Amino acid sequence: MLSQLARLFGFFALVLVGIYWINTAVQVFDRLIGDGQSAGLVLRYSALSLPEVIGIVLPIAVFAAVVYVTNWLNGESELLVLQSAGFSGWRLARPVVLFGLAVSLGAALLVHVVLPSARGEMTDMKRSLARDVAARLLSEGTFLHPVQGVTFYIRRIDDSGTLHDVFLSDRRADDHAETYTAARAYLVNTAEPEADSGAQPRLVMLGGMAQSLDAESGRLLTTRFQDFSYDLTRLIDMGIGDETPVLALPTATLLRDPAAIAVLTGETTGFVLAEGHGRVRDSLACLVTALAGFAVMLNAGFSRFAPWRQMGLAVVVLALVKMTENITAAATLRDPAMWPAIYAPLVLGLAITAAFLGWTGRRRAPAGGGARTA
Repeated sequence: MLSQLARLFGFFALVLVGIYWINTAVQVFDRLIGDGQSAGLVLRYSALSLPEVIGIVLPIAVFAAVVYVTNWLNGESELLVLQSAGFSGWRLARPVVLFGLAVSLGAALLVHVVLPSARGEMTDMKRSLARDVAARLLSEGTFLHPVQGVTFYIRRIDDSGTLHDVFLSDRRADDHAETYTAARAYLVNTAEPEADSGAQPRLVMLGGMAQSLDAESGRLLTTRFQDFSYDLTRLIDMGIGDETPVLALPTATLLRDPAAIAVLTGETTGFVLAEGHGRVRDSLACLVTALAGFAVMLNAGFSRFAPWRQMGLAVVVLALVKMTENITAAATLRDPAMWPAIYAPLVLGLAITAAFLGWTGRRRAPAGGGARTA
């Protein structure tokens, strides 16, 4: 049974990772190649995004493998024979426990070590791209378009590096557009040592005006400023969202002093706790989903319906566990004291497993206890 589980798990994991990763890589390829980046950088980004993709599909691949193998064993009546020989549902679940523990160990290495490192590399790469964009912006008298929807213009650059008569328009958002004009500006690099993020290129504008147009209401908001700093990393869209240093920190660091980490990174304590405990939960999710899928499918042998009905029930159980993950994570973001709720999906999955395995034992009992006497 273990060999069957390992073989099917490898198949489902390869298929799911391939589909998810190729879809992401194609979007990134269009975005970065369109911005003039090299194919090597696209490949590097795709490789760095792979650990996160694997982390997403691992519990699903484990669940699919267990459901498929258990259904196959039911179809061959092998589980029925073992149960008739006196094997309880808990005894039959031992190979699934070993399989789930093995995958959970790999998942723990992934979410606690590989994934934070990959996220840190992706953040550094985005800032490096922003510095490249900043270098390309130093062209006077030309309207530049570093990314689609952004226009940048410098009338003159003097020998001291001062930018004169700067115009920056950002029209990437559908609901509003932002325009910045300034008499003088400088390109500078700022560092955030507390987050270990390195230098970030910024455009510091002096004596200018910011205009924001709301597309829905048609209102134009105008603000004059003496000095304003614009983060040029906003000009790089790699599809990774607004990354935060919290995602690149080790799990032990997040859980040791979440309040201090929140202050240093500018995030909320709830976000830090949700990220740290969420990694612990995710590393154990493979074991729980494997057991839940096996327990549900083990009852297919006693069902009057086709196995598809039991498979559908197994999918509903998986969806319920996943939905609970989202609900508890949102509760922790609102109230950091709710962080124990993050482990509720694991408790729910184990409770479902115990209920179905117990039900299997009760359904099997009459067959052995109704012996006739001559």
